[in-house]
Amino acid sequence: MFARIAGSYDFLNHLLSAGIDRRWRRQVVKRAGALAKGTVVDACCGTGDLGLEFAKSGARVIGVDFTPEMLHHALPKQKTVPGPCVFVHGDALALPVPDQRADVSCVGFGIRNVADRRQGMRELQRVIRPGGRAFILEFTQPPGFIFGGLYRLYFKHLLPRFGNLFSKDNDAYSYLARTVMAWPSPDKLQGEMEEQGFEQCGYELLTRGIACLHWGTRPNKNVSLPSKSAKATVEV
Repeated sequence: MFARIAGSYDFLNHLLSAGIDRRWRRQVVKRAGALAKGTVVDACCGTGDLGLEFAKSGARVIGVDFTPEMLHHALPKQKTVPGPCVFVHGDALALPVPDQRADVSCVGFGIRNVADRRQGMRELQRVIRPGGRAFILEFTQPPGFIFGGLYRLYFKHLLPRFGNLFSKDNDAYSYLARTVMAWPSPDKLQGEMEEQGFEQCGYELLTRGIACLHWGTRPNKNVSLPSKSAKATVEV
């Protein structure tokens, strides 16, 4: 499915969010703080926009995605940023990155799509150093009867029609709506991060709760996590 919509992915992200998705990605970088020459692993990187935001600040970025067609659209963007940035084919459940190699790991609008999000969280933790932080940016459902109701009307009925029309794919944006409506609340997702061993977890609702930015810290104590990384590893 993601291979089919790769060519229209960036255009529709910006169109259907009225460009607000750019602001959300910048907020992830702002929350992460100064990372000049630090290393960031961007799982489910898609066409690379979140990792590129980190690269603009001077970070070294490794973007990993399961869909080669998405990476095809990410690769030309490497020339637009000053920091080293590589995009590689790989699985978010077995990131091709050595243990404790990054300062930050992140996933933007991608963890809904993995087969086991808890394993995805463990991988986000495995690749960061003790004291490093992981960030998850994802859609959620805004509270409130009026705004929340309008949001659900748009997301369940209008967005799939527009998305399917422009992408020429009859299911992709219906899939988006289904997975967002089934997504756990911010409190529950924070609880899942804590269950996987993250500390100092928190979250911030963005644009009145349309999206949510989660974060958690890998404990400073020397805890060994089971490694499921792919045999081939990449470094920046």
